Amino acid sequence: MELGLTHKVALIAGGSSGLGLAVAEELVKEGAHVAIGARDAERLARAEAHLRLMSRGGKVLATRVDLKEHGAAKAWVEDVASKLGGPHIVVTNSAGPPPGPATKFDISAYQEAIDTVMLPAINLALASLPYMKAAKWGRLLLITSETVVRPVARFALSGTARLGIVGFASALVQELGDCGVTVNVLAPGYTRTPPVERTAGSNTSGDVEAGLRAMAAHIPLRRVGEPEEFAAAAAFLASERASFITGTVQLIDGGASVIG
Repeated sequence: MELGLTHKVALIAGGSSGLGLAVAEELVKEGAHVAIGARDAERLARAEAHLRLMSRGGKVLATRVDLKEHGAAKAWVEDVASKLGGPHIVVTNSAGPPPGPATKFDISAYQEAIDTVMLPAINLALASLPYMKAAKWGRLLLITSETVVRPVARFALSGTARLGIVGFASALVQELGDCGVTVNVLAPGYTRTPPVERTAGSNTSGDVEAGLRAMAAHIPLRRVGEPEEFAAAAAFLASERASFITGTVQLIDGGASVIG
């Protein structure tokens, strides 16, 4: 399927590993110019080299950036625009806050979750949208988690902070409708990323595969997702083919929400 992504400029937060890197891989294989940002310089350099090897004509740019610093988002977007052109595709993404029930945390933990998860996503979107509106074409993809669709009691911080992202996305949809910019939220369930593998191992005395099988017991497909599967959905939503899809929350969880 021709996705129409050749030479589109994609900006991906948290693009040095996990779901962010998987999305970057998918887009660079489609011929897009891909800019990834993350805090860990060594991991970022490895990801950049890896993406350059996969590139099919697109450029790759890696930038060390901490999006908790409010001015960093605008500076990053402007730097990417000066080197690759204004972003057409923006993927917001961040690590999740610590797990635990709602009353485990004091108000400072909730503030930290908002500062780490919700505000960086909103800030990056606001910094990027002028370029999309000027181009009359844009795809804003906001990665959250399954907690925005179904409550998970032990992920209270995640659900609270990420639901704010969904509210922000919904508010944008009508405002951007006549600009050719679509806005969609991606809500992954258990996917084989480094954090999920660490959790799986910690639950089973280091046996990651046994931990993943335990996680899969409540997934109808009887396995956790692969990052490539998540990235394929993201690439489609970023594409020309998805031009009539906006305002959705795409749950990518192997059917886990159906059985609770």
